Amino acid sequence: MDHLTKSKQLQMLYEYREQLRKEPRLKFLFFELTMRCNERCLHCGSSCGDVKCDEIPVEKYYEILDRVKRDFDPLPMLCITGGEPLLRREFFDILSYADKLGFKWGMTSNGTLITPEIAKKLYETGMKTISVSIDGLEQTHDSFRRTPGGYKKAVEGIKNLLEYDFQAVQVTSVITKKSLPELPELFALMEELDVHSWRVINIEPIGRALQLEGYALEKNDYRRLFNFIRSKRAEGYPVTYGCSHYLGLDYEKELRDWYFICNSGVYTASIMANGDIGGCLDIERREETIQGNIYKDDFTDVWKNRFEIFRTPLYEKNEKCRWCESRYFCGGGAYHSWDYDRNSQMVCFKDILF
Repeated sequence: MDHLTKSKQLQMLYEYREQLRKEPRLKFLFFELTMRCNERCLHCGSSCGDVKCDEIPVEKYYEILDRVKRDFDPLPMLCITGGEPLLRREFFDILSYADKLGFKWGMTSNGTLITPEIAKKLYETGMKTISVSIDGLEQTHDSFRRTPGGYKKAVEGIKNLLEYDFQAVQVTSVITKKSLPELPELFALMEELDVHSWRVINIEPIGRALQLEGYALEKNDYRRLFNFIRSKRAEGYPVTYGCSHYLGLDYEKELRDWYFICNSGVYTASIMANGDIGGCLDIERREETIQGNIYKDDFTDVWKNRFEIFRTPLYEKNEKCRWCESRYFCGGGAYHSWDYDRNSQMVCFKDILF
């Protein structure tokens, strides 16, 4: 697709996004069931692991689901995450209730707990989609996730899932300096497994990754990664980049099926393990990004009347962004990679890709 056509479509998206800021539509509601995890990933955005954490009581989830069922039509898709959500003892109680109310739901998982019995139960409880993490070949993956044997268990989990007719069994790979050379072999693994899609993303400056050295991609690494994704898509393979960033006219619509738009606060809301209400779960958790708490606030009211921080273009907060010629297409970038202390974007592909 030529640049002129893309520019026209991006202008239309800008106008749509401006309207969406005034009239948001809740399409995805994330439930962070727990912060506990059986892995200790070096890059974890939420710093999950063997931690003590608050967990919303089952009855409160029922109350929230009843309220959302009453107030939203069509119903948002439930996106279940953690930590490792399968560590939540009442996981199937919560999701069975959601299924009976008519919610569609999917989840993210490290895959290590998905035995044949669990895969069957997920199918019977109405799960539609799942994304399982594979972040490199065996040694790289296990080292990155600090979990010996994690790779083999995740691969077995994926195979168990593929025994059932889910709408989508996806693998997500976080690519770093360490795993970038393994892309061809990872692609061969995805072909062998025959997963429905492979979502390839770069490591992000969030959570533990902020203190991680030697893993971030550099300019030539990004080009290598994106050219790899583009070439596989051109060959017809279901490989996609994530939703994270604006890629410029050369790469937009080439690496994924849609143009960049940050969904936080306009399509997406989250309820965190401690009851806090926010946008995308990857966003830094601080006073201005937390919009309320389900123990003292009504979720519907919060969605309709708060979230102003996510419904205001980020480029308005930064002098350099304010005068950038791409500002209407990128909106100032993703909210999860924004530096809220300096009011600047930590990930911008201007001067890297375009």
